Amino acid sequence: MIKSPLIQTVLPGPRAVEFLQKDRAHVSPSYTRSYPLVAEEGRGVWIRDVDGNVFLDFTAGIAVCSTGHCHPKVIEAVKDQAERLLHMSGADFYYPPQIALAEKLSSLMPGEGDKKVFFGNSGTEAVEGAFKLARWHTKRKLNIAFYGGFHGRTMGSLSLTASKNVQKKRYDPFVPGVTHVPYAYCYRCDYNLRYPECGLECVRWIEDSLFRTTISPEDVAAIIIEPIQGEGGYVVPPPDYHKELYAIAKKYGILFVVDEVQSGMGRTGKMFAIEHFGVLPDIISVAKGIASGLPLGAILAPSKIMDWETGSHSTTFGGNPLACRAALVTIELLEKTLMANADVQGNRLLSGLRNLQKVYESMGDVRGKGLMAAVELVKDRHTRKPHETLRDDIIQRAFRKGLLLLGCGKSSIRFCPALTVSADEIEVCISIFDEVLGEVSG
Repeated sequence: MIKSPLIQTVLPGPRAVEFLQKDRAHVSPSYTRSYPLVAEEGRGVWIRDVDGNVFLDFTAGIAVCSTGHCHPKVIEAVKDQAERLLHMSGADFYYPPQIALAEKLSSLMPGEGDKKVFFGNSGTEAVEGAFKLARWHTKRKLNIAFYGGFHGRTMGSLSLTASKNVQKKRYDPFVPGVTHVPYAYCYRCDYNLRYPECGLECVRWIEDSLFRTTISPEDVAAIIIEPIQGEGGYVVPPPDYHKELYAIAKKYGILFVVDEVQSGMGRTGKMFAIEHFGVLPDIISVAKGIASGLPLGAILAPSKIMDWETGSHSTTFGGNPLACRAALVTIELLEKTLMANADVQGNRLLSGLRNLQKVYESMGDVRGKGLMAAVELVKDRHTRKPHETLRDDIIQRAFRKGLLLLGCGKSSIRFCPALTVSADEIEVCISIFDEVLGEVSG
């Protein structure tokens, strides 16, 4: 069993350099690569690159490999399915794995009554479809989304996204009718207030100001929100935030649509992050961790809401039998042990990070739920001025010591390992992170 990273070459190594040169020649420059990792093999939370260097992966492929890299039970299911049927298009025909997965996901969605599932290939498709479904069902044209929110990059989901301007630059015009409002980012409150004395002004403002002056609530199809913001900074809102938003939605017949693409599938210790907040969403979008690395997205909704007619929304590859088999095994593993492990190891991770926060002034905020954790770097704790260059330097130094991390938000680092991560692996991560912080603080 691997117990620590092993870096044997200068990074990138000689073989990695060859691949990087070919990549620059042939691959779109639009991709965002944080550091020159050329991965070749993965097991659990460990990645080996093409030069034999071994890294501790606390990215899980951007929270995708929920059961770890190449979980043997997932591999077994995919191999078995590959020998039976690779593709037949679940949009036009029927096959057992897709039906079985739809039945399982329906049972997982919080709330009573019958549910239905639409399958796509990715998170952006799941959000795009939920966006369309909300308009279809309500016959309304307007929607509310949130600053800092990331919902994908296709034109519909990008219209909801408000994370970084580079993601939207030169793509106007977007789908009309989307109004963005501040999220409950208490560490950086847009209203310069403090929770709980604020009385959730960010929620009250929607009804008291936005609905009174700008848009009619009777024209709003959906409030589309991440229970915990992902790419925007792993921002965890106050416990009563979603309840108050949900109350406004129900008051005006607005659908409450949650984007669980990054926060769902056990990552926070519950199947869906919204379960931490005590509300029953009308539509859920999921992807990333649903199939342990195979491309799959899904929209979950009560049957009375998923009422669009035949041909109004469809797909060719969505719900591919390989991905569905992988998802069924993934969910089984989540329910048996991995959600519980995410809760236990997530608490250990957050505790370790908060201990470091006592030592390093640059750690302005530590936040998260389960194995969805973040550290926000600042120049000064009093002013809370973001320290983007320090964040980027830390990620690069961690890479060179064999720890894979990713940024999020303006100056935050996210920690989102596979839900299989052990206590020892958490300690290795904390130790390397401590070492890096010591270097940049010295």
